[in-house]
Amino acid sequence: MSQIPTSFDPARSRPRMEVPPPGYWKRWGEPALDDAPARAMAESEADGQGDGTAGDAPGAGTPAGAGGRAGGGETEPPFRVLIVEDDRGQALFAQSVLHGAGMQAEVELDADKVIDTLRSFQPDLVLMDLHMPGKDGMGLTVVIREQPEYLHLPIVFLTGDPDPERQYEVLESGADDFLSKPIRPRHLIAAVANRIQRARKRAPATAAAAPAATHPETGLATRAHLLQQLGSALEEKAVGGLFFVEIGGSLGLRERYGYASFEQLMLGAARHLGEVAAPHPVSRMNDNSFLVLARGMEETALRDFARKLQQQLAAHGMSVRGETLHLRSAVGFAHLPQAFGETSAALEAVERSALAARHQADSVAVYVPPAPVEEQARQALAEATLELAFQPIVSVAGGDLAQYQALMRLRQPDGSVLPAAKAVPVAETSGQIVDLDRGVVAKALDLIANNRDKQLRMFVSQSPRTLTRPDAATWVSEQLAQRGLEGKCLVIDLRLGDALIHTVALRSFCEKLMGVGVQFCLSQFEPGLESEALLSQLPLGYLRVSSRYAGAHSDAQLNAQLSGIIELAHKQGLQVIAQQIEDPQAAAAMWMGGIDFIQGNLVQGVGSELGFDFHNAVL
Repeated sequence: MSQIPTSFDPARSRPRMEVPPPGYWKRWGEPALDDAPARAMAESEADGQGDGTAGDAPGAGTPAGAGGRAGGGETEPPFRVLIVEDDRGQALFAQSVLHGAGMQAEVELDADKVIDTLRSFQPDLVLMDLHMPGKDGMGLTVVIREQPEYLHLPIVFLTGDPDPERQYEVLESGADDFLSKPIRPRHLIAAVANRIQRARKRAPATAAAAPAATHPETGLATRAHLLQQLGSALEEKAVGGLFFVEIGGSLGLRERYGYASFEQLMLGAARHLGEVAAPHPVSRMNDNSFLVLARGMEETALRDFARKLQQQLAAHGMSVRGETLHLRSAVGFAHLPQAFGETSAALEAVERSALAARHQADSVAVYVPPAPVEEQARQALAEATLELAFQPIVSVAGGDLAQYQALMRLRQPDGSVLPAAKAVPVAETSGQIVDLDRGVVAKALDLIANNRDKQLRMFVSQSPRTLTRPDAATWVSEQLAQRGLEGKCLVIDLRLGDALIHTVALRSFCEKLMGVGVQFCLSQFEPGLESEALLSQLPLGYLRVSSRYAGAHSDAQLNAQLSGIIELAHKQGLQVIAQQIEDPQAAAAMWMGGIDFIQGNLVQGVGSELGFDFHNAVL
């Protein structure tokens, strides 16, 4: 494409969009303890002391607790440190220094074995190298943090990477601190001991809260705790019921009252549901949904309990901005035990029943196992062969970056192709969407791995049911690591409608993958206060505008809207993609408006090959 500079810079005044209050996105995670990144740089060396050798390790200066005695004189267990390092020499050096300070230190050279070692060794702190083959330190930190029991385990990186941006990414990935190589032994001991001492001082408060496993603001069970209970109930084949409560009209409520007021409404709903469901535990699952586990409840009582949840929530008036609101909800439920192999299958079942409840007169629906017709659809999908088709996404400024939209195709045994528009609804109703989505990602990554010389980047769409699973980010990280790929080769499309409904869960998913370099694109974008707010609330790299803007060159109103979208996106540091560009006039208008990338039949239609010449593409 010709590299002609553009001077098009429309001056538009846009309404100030409301943003969530501080800490909004962390409200529903596990209760945070003291996570301030305090650095334990307690080196008090006199001039001429400390030459950086192993002999620098203190003897009498061993930190309290490291060698067995705490400041109060009571015997305290030695500090336990797990060293994760692929360089055996570096690992043994750190181990010897820590041993010399009276600590117990164990070395793990294989990143894939870290979780098992954590469970067997039970360290007070993990000292981890940043750059390792396979899983790097940040990716491994994400995996560790996804284990509820290690949410607050101190993780300190030991790295020689001088890039300050990289150091910020380290902290954002979930680590507590980083130490720079080379490091003096005294500095290493002080840093490790300080972290462990602070963690142990917090331990009594943590231990007191652990049995209840409740969120401090609502008194509800934390999501991790409730899912653990659900897993135990399924394993024990316990009698009871699982209920999915979805608050209706959440988009309208947020748009009308704003994020802060919407959260106050959800807090009020949470507390009231907790009271209505007592003694059964309740947990918030998403922006506008809650999960209730009623162990011991007979099957005949489940529907009445579901109605009770729905009706008493509606009867409870809540005040917001001087108005009294009564929240309506849909409740889906399933009786236990059923043939749910894992917690994700049970969650999938009750979420599907909640979708069905929206269309019921009383807004309550029970999960019904797949009917024969659904089973036939399931079988048809199982027999189909998953294929990918591709469409180039080309920079209007030119360049060699080879990036494609990966599109799903399912080839039937008779040779016919079932397009995604038909396959996805069937997969969702038959409970196969997660397997289908993951198959697409796996195939895309295989292609990238097999074409390393082309330095491919793939844009891949996924359903919200797949992306909001607790293990979603871990699975993607593992797939990248297995193929030795950097995360920047993958861009995951988040559809606007899905992002508006599942904002909190999708943000959590994105943040977990940012550490490994995966990028995100908000697709089918349309202007509006809520959708525009997403640009700063999700960690996006790209924005793909709605296909209707392909006609902006012949519609002044559309063209003005498009200019405003581009201006807003660029202010947020996002690159903008125009889709379904079919003719030169549309492409020219996009170029003049400041679009960064275009895709559509003008560039190249959807095909099965990856041979597009990005270097010689011209407008």
